[in-house]
Amino acid sequence: MKKILIIGIGAGNPEYVTVQAINAMNQVDVFFVMDKGASKAKLVELRKEIVERYVKDRDYRIVEATSPERRRDVASYLDAVETLNHEKQAVFERLIEEELRDGECGAFLVWGDPSLYDSTMRIIEAIDQSGRHEFEYEVIPGISSVQALAAKHRVALNTIGRAVEITNGRGIAEGFPKNVDSVVVMLDAQNAFRQVADEDVDIFWGAYVGTDDEILMAGKLREVMDDIERVRAEARERNGWIMDTYLLKRRTQPKD
Repeated sequence: MKKILIIGIGAGNPEYVTVQAINAMNQVDVFFVMDKGASKAKLVELRKEIVERYVKDRDYRIVEATSPERRRDVASYLDAVETLNHEKQAVFERLIEEELRDGECGAFLVWGDPSLYDSTMRIIEAIDQSGRHEFEYEVIPGISSVQALAAKHRVALNTIGRAVEITNGRGIAEGFPKNVDSVVVMLDAQNAFRQVADEDVDIFWGAYVGTDDEILMAGKLREVMDDIERVRAEARERNGWIMDTYLLKRRTQPKD
């Protein structure tokens, strides 16, 4: 029987890797690493650094595969993501079939936490349900960029007794959600925070959180949003990619 581990490795700092994740990595025979191109080569190198740092006295193989890109010619975002995940599934199935022998353990190292804005679990579940491959799998949680962001800014995600919402750029572009005071926004490629600049909110923003390239900014949204947009654009130009997250918190609770 083959075994697959989906291991959350945290948001960039090798010290974010948990003891559970380290113990899991020391069971692995084959690490599958998805290559997303030259601009994100540093993400591949960080994964390799983590493996080299924590796997001791064990032979292992690192197998790289080219990750499919999300198609931009598909009108619907959900359809584009579904197509992307089908293409990734084909790659994952090939890796499991060709690179992992019976009795061996393979692992996918997931940035942050596998349960938050990542499709690895869905893809592995789909492969499992297909019945084409016989394996068992386990998920190991990691420290997400959301947790790391809050810790870096020394701010709690929620206010007492109130909910927190996690959304993406498309979600916040529709306006600040009702009945919550705190909103975490991920995958915002268009600076959608500008759509809620009239709200009385603070922003706690971070890019490359936990890495050597980390950038943190905070303040009243309408006062710092221009600086954030400028710094974000400069960082993306400099690095070839951007990975950022931010927390929006109401300064005062709205009256019913």
